[in-house]
Amino acid sequence: MIQKEAERIFETRELNVNMGPQHPATHGVLRLVLDIDGETIVKVTPYVGYLHRGIEKLGENLSYFQALPLTDRMDYVSAMSNNIGYCVAVEKLFGIDPPMRAKFIRTIVGEMSRIANHLLWLATHALDIGAMTVFLYCFREREWILDLFEMICGARLTVTYPRVGGVRNDVPQAFLDSLWKFTEEFPSRILEYETLIDQNRIWLQRTVGIGVISAEEAVNWGMTGPTLRGSGVPYDVRKHMPYDAYDQVEFDVPIGTAGDTYDRYRCRMLEMRQSNSIIRQCIEKLPPGPVMADDPKFVLPPKDKMLPITQPTDMAYFIIEKACKGCGMCLRACPAKAISGEKKKAHKIDQSQCLQCSTCFTTCKFKALTVVPGGKGLSDEKLAELAVAPDKLPDDIKEAQQNLTRQFDFIKKGPKVPEGEIYVATEVPKGELGFYFVSDGSGKPYRMRVRAPSFVHAGCLPRLCVGHLVADVIAAIGTIDIVLGECDR
Repeated sequence: MIQKEAERIFETRELNVNMGPQHPATHGVLRLVLDIDGETIVKVTPYVGYLHRGIEKLGENLSYFQALPLTDRMDYVSAMSNNIGYCVAVEKLFGIDPPMRAKFIRTIVGEMSRIANHLLWLATHALDIGAMTVFLYCFREREWILDLFEMICGARLTVTYPRVGGVRNDVPQAFLDSLWKFTEEFPSRILEYETLIDQNRIWLQRTVGIGVISAEEAVNWGMTGPTLRGSGVPYDVRKHMPYDAYDQVEFDVPIGTAGDTYDRYRCRMLEMRQSNSIIRQCIEKLPPGPVMADDPKFVLPPKDKMLPITQPTDMAYFIIEKACKGCGMCLRACPAKAISGEKKKAHKIDQSQCLQCSTCFTTCKFKALTVVPGGKGLSDEKLAELAVAPDKLPDDIKEAQQNLTRQFDFIKKGPKVPEGEIYVATEVPKGELGFYFVSDGSGKPYRMRVRAPSFVHAGCLPRLCVGHLVADVIAAIGTIDIVLGECDR
């Protein structure tokens, strides 16, 4: 009787607990519903959607060029790699082959993005488990990489540096010199991280034997990247389906054996060394030449061959009265409100307010605007005498005007692309990033879908957590290296 009473008093039951989305280790936008028996995990149900942006549907309503900046906002920790993946996919759809120099530059910045991603992963993963010093050390090198990104494109996080057909601009020699110095010092910095935690007994207790998954199970769950390679599967898109300049460099694919949290940690540490080697090889082999493909059908024209839009010149912009239909498009588009006039009557440009931004050229569908070289400051009467029709402009100005109009049409409407569908994968720091396009022949994708590695890996959390303790859930979240921006794309 006493024994039955004691069993009733000390009877345990499973608890249903919410971890996140406010929990620090879930980074504010991941919710896990845990069924726990004491401290042991019985069931895990992940919920995403707290950061939903609708990037795929937005991409279907924008031209292929307009949608590029959306990819920065998916995995915002490695935006450069996302940009490259998107551009490679669109180039395959368009049938464009970028110049070799552009391929090498994209390989360089892609591996820089991989190192920056792994540094942030290591910093936050270690901090979540309880190691503070390595967090500070990792940010020291990551800042150096972000400074280099800023040197080539002016941005540090959402870079939008790669372009369909190449890259936005060539890299300066100062960038290459600073990057080479980084590659010389970085291996010693990795040793510092490893000295802190590689054989630290607390680190080993929190990672060895935690979240074990076999190679067969990892493949069945759809894992990719270091999360898959930690289980011993040597799958890497850069090796199996090379793109850009990856077929021009030598590198190894690190793999694990046990498939636990520690093996996945070691894979990423070794990957940073391989990325460092790839960058050095690319700098040594970097060929001369252009950085954008020369394909007027699909590639944006170079900025130096368009009408000047950044600084005043001696040119005057003039509306030909006979050609103007008074539609008001140029009036509404002018940012300086330098155009005036009534509906269905010829408009006029106030030369004193004109910014020479060329917006009016791109919006006028009647070709009623022209350029008068050396006409800055002349009266409207004198400009009318000197004004010439668009087809009689000097060749250099005519070409610049056509290029500006083409750029506007490409960005706004998109080029006409072949019909069909395509799926292209690239190896980003977190795994395989794939873009699937269905083209109906217009300038916008009929369907755009993204195969984001973070989304797939978030679904594997129940497999990694069940049977472990509540504290091990934090290690499991860190070991798969997810960013909710691409989970909720």
